Amino acid sequence: MTEATESLLLGNKQEVSTIASLRSEYQGKPLSPTTCEKDPFIQIKHWIAEAIDSAEQVPNAMSLSTVSKSGAPSCRIVLLKEIDEGLVFFTNYQSQKGEELEHQPLACLNFFWPTLSRQVRINGKTEKISAEASEQYFQTRPQGSQLSAIASPQSQELKDENYLAAKISEITERDDTLRRPEWWGGYRLIPDAFEFWQGRPNRLHDRVKYKKDLNSEADSWVINRLAP
Repeated sequence: MTEATESLLLGNKQEVSTIASLRSEYQGKPLSPTTCEKDPFIQIKHWIAEAIDSAEQVPNAMSLSTVSKSGAPSCRIVLLKEIDEGLVFFTNYQSQKGEELEHQPLACLNFFWPTLSRQVRINGKTEKISAEASEQYFQTRPQGSQLSAIASPQSQELKDENYLAAKISEITERDDTLRRPEWWGGYRLIPDAFEFWQGRPNRLHDRVKYKKDLNSEADSWVINRLAP
């Protein structure tokens, strides 16, 4: 451990200055409204493929931001599992994010790929995918992940640290075939805006925003450059 890192972890007086001195220089490829894809779905598929090829540790990880009934923001990481007419992820419908999406379906997703100095922010409205599609995906999951989804009362307090292990043992002894619980399944975020961010030297980053063209009957997008 370096002296600077130790100071940061120990909370010494140098902490603030150590954080402030952290720097990264971005050297990404240029991004322009004239050269990017006209369809943001094609553009993000290209970027995800490049993130996979660049050996990003979790290239399909994305933050999901929701809003509580009180109006407080909430954010966590979920995993993208499919791109169709939207972006699909799976979770417990009774979790905090599930309850927040039930109350307010508008949400925001954000990908960050540090190896490529890129991020993508996506705003839109969420909807549950069909029970059949959720069941189909559930059956592709490893058994341990299936058991976790069935046993875990996600976001609820656990007063017994052995609760989950005991619950999983009970389910394993009782059920030969694991079926998707009704409280677990997929959401699809239908985008109305994408923003692609490409890190560039001297903080002159490239930002390209796609916004759904509400004046067109066709599925088209208005593309603009934003200031960094």
